[in-house]
Amino acid sequence: MVPSRVSSSSVPANTSSSSAPSRVNQGTALESHAKTLANRSLLFWCCLALLVALGTLGLSPQFMFLWDIWTTDPLRSIGMLIVAASVVLLLREWRQSGWELRGTWWGLLPLAMAFFSIVCSQKLIFTWGSGLLRFNFLTNVFPISFYACGVILLFAGPRVFRRAWFPLALLLCAQPVPTAFVNLLDLPLQNFSAHVARSFAALIGFPPTNPGLLKLMFTPDFGMFIAPGCDGMRGAVALGYTALIVGYLKRASFARWFLYVSGAVLLGHLFNLIRLCALVLYYRIAVGHSALQSMATQADYAIGGVLFVVAVVLFLWVGFRKESKEAAITEIATAQATADTRKQRLIYWKVAAFAVLVLIVIVPGVRAIGMNRGSLVASIRKGEVTPKELDDRMPKQLGDYKLSRAWQEMRGSVPVIESGAYRTDTSNEITLGVWLAPSGHSVHNSWLTRGESPQTHTTTSFVTAGQRTLSFDTAFYDDGVTDSLTGDIYCTPSICVSLPESADGVHWGVQKTIDFSTRGERAVPIFFVIQMPHTDAPVSAIQNKLVDESQSFLRDIDFPGLSEKFQ
Repeated sequence: MVPSRVSSSSVPANTSSSSAPSRVNQGTALESHAKTLANRSLLFWCCLALLVALGTLGLSPQFMFLWDIWTTDPLRSIGMLIVAASVVLLLREWRQSGWELRGTWWGLLPLAMAFFSIVCSQKLIFTWGSGLLRFNFLTNVFPISFYACGVILLFAGPRVFRRAWFPLALLLCAQPVPTAFVNLLDLPLQNFSAHVARSFAALIGFPPTNPGLLKLMFTPDFGMFIAPGCDGMRGAVALGYTALIVGYLKRASFARWFLYVSGAVLLGHLFNLIRLCALVLYYRIAVGHSALQSMATQADYAIGGVLFVVAVVLFLWVGFRKESKEAAITEIATAQATADTRKQRLIYWKVAAFAVLVLIVIVPGVRAIGMNRGSLVASIRKGEVTPKELDDRMPKQLGDYKLSRAWQEMRGSVPVIESGAYRTDTSNEITLGVWLAPSGHSVHNSWLTRGESPQTHTTTSFVTAGQRTLSFDTAFYDDGVTDSLTGDIYCTPSICVSLPESADGVHWGVQKTIDFSTRGERAVPIFFVIQMPHTDAPVSAIQNKLVDESQSFLRDIDFPGLSEKFQ
């Protein structure tokens, strides 16, 4: 029998030289056995890593949906870094536990839940809504978190699962800013920021009624686009999530952790208000000086850079200063060097069960990747669709209305809106716009971020091409200079709906949801805007006139056909 351990003290001092070959053979056998175990361990971990990677292909619809959000919405782009941070923290906790393998078969349950939406052709809906607040209890981030939970439970075990609660929960923030949060906080904060900028402009003798101020705030003709409705949400979100992770790594108490996160978010908003007021002040000085006007973009970067450096210094001072108490020492467990045969066989059976699940979902996952040819914005980025081709997709004539000009509106370097201006010889100009990004869009929210609140907001029915009656989400605006009517609708190549959100209350069931990402079938947000100079006529008369003119414009538009052009 080969001993498990050999020490020099176990060999008698007077051992004859004839026993030397025996000791050499024993040492060689032990070394060979250790090498075999090491090779098996390396092979096991390589196979497990490969299976986990292949399993993520089954979640490809969720990852493609999130990728479209990350690459087209700057507010949510930090989500890709959150996923990477979650994986790193997860592996860190597993390593600190000695890469132990004490998994439980209960891990198959969250794995099955993760793949449920992939295997089924329909989506399970569980939503709650009240006013502007909407919450979906089964979003696209849940399958990703379930998948990670299943892998940890199945192989690492409950102990590692409990230690890794934070990185597993952090995966739920892959879409870092939910739509409910935008409706409840972001839009009102942007509206508040717009009013702060306008009030500051009036305070320094540059009132918002000044045509020059309106021009510099809402057009790019002054060297850059200044939108005073920007509320610093991107900076606040980035600082907030950074503080969240730092608080976890420092093992801060809940109260201190809450202060870290809330302080970081408030700091982002506060510094943005300072930035907006500084930009208004800069423009007040720069008006009439062409050299300063051409440097507006650089001035914005300089102001933002200084504020960012100040925020980093404050964050480092608060987050990394010495604690009054020593941080709690994390218990580090080491895995056993060897395991009995029964445990090894269980690990292999778990790998086999996991492999069966992977084989079931990998085919629909790969098929989903093949069917999804990428979003329209992605095609534009790759040069497959040029700006001129986008302009050509807009109808050249709609009844008596002719296209006078077409253009794209950009978000950073990415085009997100294709617009066309139409008019007749006697009518007001009407803008028809198409949202290009694979997400929902509301023209009313866009106006709200500029500090414009609607006087009336309702649903209006219009007769469109083919005598099809469609309901639009419309709003009337009066800023004292211009009277405006706007309308939103979401169209696929077959149907149109006025709003994608469900009605108030709790809704549970299995149904098809509005898809903004699958090319060829996605719902395309389309809007129109009609404006006319303000008059002292009664509001009802002005609204009726704008509605009548909108009807004469919309009656010749084939909205499903227009949606098909922008798939």
